[in-house]
Amino acid sequence: MEGYILEWLNLLGRWVHLVVGIAWIGASFYFIWLDNSLETPKAAADIDQGVGGEIWSVHGGGFYHAQKYKVAPPELPQTLHWFKWEAYTTWITGMFLLALMYWYQAEIYLIDPQVMGLSKPVAVALGMLTIVLGWIAYDRLCKSSLGEHETRLSAVMFVFVCVVAWGLCQIFSGRGAYLHYGAMLGTIMVANVAFVIMPGQRDLVAAKKEGRAPDPIHGIRAKQRSVHNTYFTLPVLFVMISNHYAMTWGHQFNWLILIALSVAGAAIRVYFVQRHFGRQTPIPLVIAAVLIMGVAAAIAPAPRAAVDSSVNSAELFGGVQGVMASRCVSCHAQEPTQAGFSVAPKGVELERAEDIVRHAAAIHQQVVVTRAMPIGNLTQITDEERTLIDQWFLTGGKAE
Repeated sequence: MEGYILEWLNLLGRWVHLVVGIAWIGASFYFIWLDNSLETPKAAADIDQGVGGEIWSVHGGGFYHAQKYKVAPPELPQTLHWFKWEAYTTWITGMFLLALMYWYQAEIYLIDPQVMGLSKPVAVALGMLTIVLGWIAYDRLCKSSLGEHETRLSAVMFVFVCVVAWGLCQIFSGRGAYLHYGAMLGTIMVANVAFVIMPGQRDLVAAKKEGRAPDPIHGIRAKQRSVHNTYFTLPVLFVMISNHYAMTWGHQFNWLILIALSVAGAAIRVYFVQRHFGRQTPIPLVIAAVLIMGVAAAIAPAPRAAVDSSVNSAELFGGVQGVMASRCVSCHAQEPTQAGFSVAPKGVELERAEDIVRHAAAIHQQVVVTRAMPIGNLTQITDEERTLIDQWFLTGGKAE
């Protein structure tokens, strides 16, 4: 029953996380585009009123006229819309999922004894510290003298995230390391909203109500953090989907793959931001494409050695079926016996011979090529057993 409840909590948590995440990222992308697409106001009266830029757009059969003030309007409108709950609910649901999957079930998803033998409390504590200390370190960097020099700050931040990516991959399972890296970046993004952007906006509103001059520093700081957030977005989205692709987090150099694809994601975002400014240079896209293709080529499976042609895969199947029964069926069964699972992951059941043959390619990829399965090697599959599966698959992957 516990596994069934966890499945439902996972489903509902992911659903809500996806919905609010789309709302947050969509709003973020829109306002970055809006900010970078503003034109000088046409009306002198608008300029006199403090309007710094405007843009006309059409959508859904209607025309929209958006204006941005350099600091604040002469008078506050009666209704002022705030954008904050999209970010907050995305973080809350993301942390719920992280706690549900990677902390509550740390022995399955977070701890890999072959990487580092951690107890469950220590692993969870390290995960929490990564998220908290990541924000503190980032915030201190932005508030230091480096924060006044964006290029230097970006270089130091790059080194910082590289060290974090490498370090996490030395203590957690690959998928656990990736998710905590993404959780750290996501927390930084939300904390930027909660502790920098929103307080600044509140002070601007309060200044107008109190009749004092608004401090423009709030807009400067908010713009800096908003720009950082937009470049973090695609790396975080990659991490969100990465657990489905063991070829990345299951690789020996998973930390380097994580860094390369994070840079690729940031470069893609740079391209679109530059387009908003009217710069059509393809250089960021070229950099991203080279990184992605380079990673794909570097982690491609090596050519397999010739197999013994005198061996028929059917002769090996009995041994393979035994490996499935002892190492895989505890999860991949109609009624899993592994704690935390109510149904077979991805619906893949390996109890029957025909199912093993049907999923031969996936078994070979996950167990032999990426070595991502069994998760955290919970069932202690041996190298000899992986070799047996390899030979069986390469000789035909048949049962008879």
